[in-house]
Order: sequence, then C-alpha cells, then structure tokens
Amino acid sequence: MVRAVWNGAVIAESKDTVVVEGNHYFPRDSVKDEFLVPSSHQSECGWKGTAHYFTLEVGGERNQDAAWYYPLTTLEAEKIQGRVAFWHGVTVGD
Repeated sequence: MVRAVWNGAVIAESKDTVVVEGNHYFPRDSVKDEFLVPSSHQSECGWKGTAHYFTLEVGGERNQDAAWYYPLTTLEAEKIQGRVAFWHGVTVGD
C-alpha cells in the first residue's frame, strides 16, 4: 500500500499507483477530496500534456499546488491520465 501523507493526514492511499519519473500517480478515487482545494495553476509538459493542480488543506494549513494531475494526456502518457501525484513536502511511500 502506497500512501501520500502531509501535515499528519493520509491524503491518498492505494495499491494501484503508476510511477512516472519517480512520482507515484494515485487513482483519483483513492485521493481524499476533503483535503483538496482546486487551484487555477497549470503547467505544460512536452510529453505528458497540461498539468492541473490542487492545493492541500489540512488542519488549517495550506500547501499551495502540492498535487497535480493530467485530465487529458498525450498517447505516451495515457497510463497517468486522471491520476494524482504529489510534491512540496508530501511524503509518498509505503
């Protein structure tokens, strides 16, 4: 079981992650919505597509744009389409 933890809370948990470039991409339904705040931030990846972001909010603290996902990907990256990955101090592991 792989978990994403920030500020003492388990944000996501799954046995079904896909690792790309060292990042675990979790199925969207394994990520707890109560910790996600939509963000308007986007970034481009030449081979994956346009990443969209969430800010995490746990215990009154925010971690800006700490989660990202690709709602639509290129054919090369379709295995991560709709999945969520984390950074900015989020601990990911088993």
